[in-house]
Amino acid sequence: MLSRNLKNVLVVSVGFLFLFMAAGGLQNLQSSLNAEEGMGVASLSIIYASIIISSMFLPPIMIKNLGCKWTVVAGMGCYVSYSLGNLYPGWYTLMPTSVILGLGGAPLWSAKCTYLTISGNTQAAAQGKRAPDVINQYFGIFFFIFQSSGVWGNLMSSLIFGQDTKIAEIPEEQLRTCGVTECGLVVQSNGTTPRPAQEVVQTLLGCAGVLAMLIVAVFLDDIDRDRASRFREKREPFCKTFLATFRLLKDRRLLLVVPLTMYSGFEQSFLSGSTPRQNYVTCALGIHYIGFVMMCFGATNSISSFLFGRLARYTGRAALMCLAAATNLSCIITFLLWKPDPKQLHVFFLLAALWGMADAVWQTQTNALYGILFPRDKEAAFANYRMWESLGFVISFAYSSFLCLEYKLYIMLGVLVLAAVTYPIVERHEHMHPTLTQENAENTSTKIMCQTQM
Repeated sequence: MLSRNLKNVLVVSVGFLFLFMAAGGLQNLQSSLNAEEGMGVASLSIIYASIIISSMFLPPIMIKNLGCKWTVVAGMGCYVSYSLGNLYPGWYTLMPTSVILGLGGAPLWSAKCTYLTISGNTQAAAQGKRAPDVINQYFGIFFFIFQSSGVWGNLMSSLIFGQDTKIAEIPEEQLRTCGVTECGLVVQSNGTTPRPAQEVVQTLLGCAGVLAMLIVAVFLDDIDRDRASRFREKREPFCKTFLATFRLLKDRRLLLVVPLTMYSGFEQSFLSGSTPRQNYVTCALGIHYIGFVMMCFGATNSISSFLFGRLARYTGRAALMCLAAATNLSCIITFLLWKPDPKQLHVFFLLAALWGMADAVWQTQTNALYGILFPRDKEAAFANYRMWESLGFVISFAYSSFLCLEYKLYIMLGVLVLAAVTYPIVERHEHMHPTLTQENAENTSTKIMCQTQM
């Protein structure tokens, strides 16, 4: 029999799977679907910029007033609006819906993280287990299901565009320019990429998003309903909640994990960006292989998320972080030195798999770390997580069009080194002064009050 908390984790995970199976695939296709005057790229830029602004203010307000469940439903509705905007793509439909998606994105992800953390703490208290172990396990389950959306999303993209599976005949002159050798590499692909039928896009995007909202609205328990009701009755000053994200920046531990959080944005945007795909996969194998390489990344990411979520209780979080850092470091060095060759097909998939394994650590362990470090300020903590991660996305996205791939790799390497310096300080502090869960902290406060009265 599934516990109530595990059932809720599965409901959230499946809801996000359906939502991002459509939304993630849609964002990956923007440069192809809406290439006119750079409309698709501009749409993505607005999305990430809006997420940063949203992260500063909205998550604590929405989560404390609506509760996690209905904040997730509202955030999913913002993603559905973006899907509707793509049914009739134009500047007057895509730009407003991009803003709406960005504004709803931060509360959506913050509410999801808060919900998983509350569920993990509750389950740990009921079973007498360590809260960090259960939280890690729940985040592992979530990302196992959620990251599989990358597999299904890329598979659907390949089917929509009718891509064949043959390795293209690449001239020897072009192969010499692959990798970091050529800065402004432009690979000419044979044929054109047709825009799929409007009915196919409508079915893919609209139905999956609405189904995700229904799954969460119907089957997810409203576990913090009473807490949200008490918050509305207390009517705390608006400014106190509005600025909660910024007030948490006074905590030195949060400042020390900012480089790690930003690196998560850098490394995710790197592999999903057009330049690495073009300089390696498209240049050496042909555009038709991008979907297969990204499916390998998604599958490895999904399986690794589940394994690391369970393995963390035995190895500890720091050991997995070191593994991810060493893996990414090896991949970055390989990207700098390796000359892509169609005869080395296994290397393309190996690099994608290793990057997916490392990303699984960053996603599961960093999210869990925020919930463990800031149990009393979960909403503001996860809002900060989303804000700094999105900032990494935006910075990477901003310089992607005018910096050579070699310099992008060096920048990412620098951020990784900085994170490797600051993160161990947080772990050492946590080892010396473990943070109490909210439930334990409240019990401790109650005991002190009783002893004082006696």
